Amino acid sequence: MSTIRTEYMPQLQHNMWVVAARSAVLSVITGGGKWVEITTHADPLYQHLIVTERIGVGTESAWAMGFRIRHPALRWMAATLDGRVEAAGTVFEAKFMLPWSFSEEAAAEKYMPQLQHNMWVVAARSAVLSVITGGGKWVEITTHADPLYQHLIVTAERKFWRCVESGEPPRLFGVEPPKPRIEVVRVVDMSASNSWAEFAGLFRDTRQAFMDHERSKVELKALMPEDAKEAIGHGIRAKRSKSGAVSFDLVEAEGSRAALQ
Repeated sequence: MSTIRTEYMPQLQHNMWVVAARSAVLSVITGGGKWVEITTHADPLYQHLIVTERIGVGTESAWAMGFRIRHPALRWMAATLDGRVEAAGTVFEAKFMLPWSFSEEAAAEKYMPQLQHNMWVVAARSAVLSVITGGGKWVEITTHADPLYQHLIVTAERKFWRCVESGEPPRLFGVEPPKPRIEVVRVVDMSASNSWAEFAGLFRDTRQAFMDHERSKVELKALMPEDAKEAIGHGIRAKRSKSGAVSFDLVEAEGSRAALQ
């Protein structure tokens, strides 16, 4: 029953929103002759998400009629743009995303192939991703053209197009997308994270030891004669490189005892 409810919930909420109804009844007769009746009530937030998404779909279809552009050399390659920033020629892409697990990093990773593809088609150097979430939050993410990533995208698209023409099943072409610089604007409370608590405790417990460790390296370096290439003693070896940098490492215990004898 939960599967049936999930499948038809968007339609029910849409219909209730159109006629301003507060409830709806879904009557289903299965192939096995079983009859099921499901009653549901209007959910304003869910209806808002549906309406926003369908407005976005309709708007994108209308814009696609005027902003479909073909690559000047690769005639099989095209891009459907939501728009361009006239002053700089920046590619503009608008999206709607659900708010439940939204993050700027996830949005950038999800749409990066499309942004890089569109920039390649129109020879743009940058792109702007505009995202409105179901919770009413607006986010703008700016990214720049990555020639290496674009080359890999074109390679994968060319192989896919050959599969379309030949009927051969396509193979996955995994490429790590470039990560744009996300604007740092939030203050986040990590108190609920167990992993954060674990490493925060480790940081506090080892901070004084770390500071003592760093101070000891400074003092040991100062004690090392200027003409010494290497200094050994009390389980520590200091080595001076040709550039003058001094590095430290531990000496094996047996080697230390042998040296003392």
